[in-house]
Amino acid sequence: MLAKVYSCAVLGLEGMLVEVEVDIASGLPSFTVVGLGDTAVQESRERVRAAIRNSGLRFPSTRVTVNLAPADLRKAGPSYDLPIAVGLLLASEQLCGELDGAVLIGELGLDGTLRHTEGLLPMAAVARTHGRTTLFVPHEDAPEAALVAGLTVVPVRSLAELVAHLAGECRLQPYQGGTALDRPTETALVDFREVRGQEHAKRALEVAAAGGHNILLSGTPGSGKTLMARALVSILPPLTADEALEVTKIYSVSGQLPRDTPLVRRRPFCAPHHSTSVPGLVGGGAGRIRPGMVTLAHRGVLFLDELPEFGSKLDALRQPLEDRSVTLSRAHSRITYPAAFMLVAAQNPCPCGWANDAERQCSCSAALITKYQKRVSGPLLDRIDVYVDVPRVQYEKLSTERLGEASEAIRARVIAARERQARRLRGGRPLANAEMGVAEVRACCPLDAAGQSLMKAAMRQLALSARGYHRVLKLARTIADLAGQEQIGAAHLAEAIQYRPRRVE
Repeated sequence: MLAKVYSCAVLGLEGMLVEVEVDIASGLPSFTVVGLGDTAVQESRERVRAAIRNSGLRFPSTRVTVNLAPADLRKAGPSYDLPIAVGLLLASEQLCGELDGAVLIGELGLDGTLRHTEGLLPMAAVARTHGRTTLFVPHEDAPEAALVAGLTVVPVRSLAELVAHLAGECRLQPYQGGTALDRPTETALVDFREVRGQEHAKRALEVAAAGGHNILLSGTPGSGKTLMARALVSILPPLTADEALEVTKIYSVSGQLPRDTPLVRRRPFCAPHHSTSVPGLVGGGAGRIRPGMVTLAHRGVLFLDELPEFGSKLDALRQPLEDRSVTLSRAHSRITYPAAFMLVAAQNPCPCGWANDAERQCSCSAALITKYQKRVSGPLLDRIDVYVDVPRVQYEKLSTERLGEASEAIRARVIAARERQARRLRGGRPLANAEMGVAEVRACCPLDAAGQSLMKAAMRQLALSARGYHRVLKLARTIADLAGQEQIGAAHLAEAIQYRPRRVE
């Protein structure tokens, strides 16, 4: 007997429909799974066997062959347990329910219960794309699958419960919990009102947030660099519905979506330790390719504290910073992950951290400071738009009871600037000024005579590269947007130039 049911696979961030064929034939008892399955797929034989028996059903003592089609697509993970078990019950005529238009996804425990499965969101999306109408998923994953409109999501707790439903003995009710898209946006954990002093640095962070620019904070230990970096998320515009679904898909596939959070509403903030490996930073790994930190920070912030400590690993960030995506090639696959993030980096001016400090003497030699600063390559530094010195905070500012400007007020200005950018770019590919290409810069960043004269002097004195030239123009465009001006003025350009480093290493 032959039975067919449908499930889904995930390749990169996209789902693919998989046909699960189960054939029962006469012969010595055996259980074979073919179709390029990984170790977890091959181990499903024992999980399915035990789940069927412990659910009060009969496992056929004959030759069983399972094919996961298309056969040239690599299958990974335990999500095929449920469709294999149901297909086997259909082929052995223990079940005769209607499954036309249905997709089954879920890992089985040995007692037949269904467990959490990664990547439900892209699987649900591809099921709808192929005209499937019903999705049977583990009970705890129903809110995530319900984010895709046009599908009837049926939460299932166990194999026995699904069998009873298909047999008409005890009908399961579709998920009716509402969509997480309607829930309010989560608030950030750190508010800018808690940051004392550092008005110049806070202004630079506001400019960076308004245009999506990369920023480097350099200063002595304890000056507030990390606190301000964490507060940056609180002034970024909230995720749109499309962006929230995009970010949720990334976290679902990577297995980092919290169980109680079916939809990510807060912009990501990823802060990898400097000991993180290159695959951990940009993605990859042995076996199954997984997203790295640059993808987990998509539409959010990637914070690299103690930047020079990352060393040569930072060069792997060049392509993601330029292309807003990262392509990982292996012998058997080639996957492109999105990586449109804001890079926020922090560093000390020297190994001891006290160079140029007014109250504490630096113990580092000039040669040691130069060696320390050269740990970060020039090509990477050239991809940073804003450089800010963060000095020591004075006692008077730390001890005052007066709070700074709230993140809500700063965010309102940032959102207004982003809206001006959206109108200017007319809903095209770039979402912010930092993402503009050369053609958009030429069209949106014209300079008057005074601006051209100032830019020419800056090119000569700061030794700007062509990339640096365009980044200054994009930054000036953002400053003008914050001021509500359509034309880039000399003051806007001057502020953008002063955010460049005084010397190029």
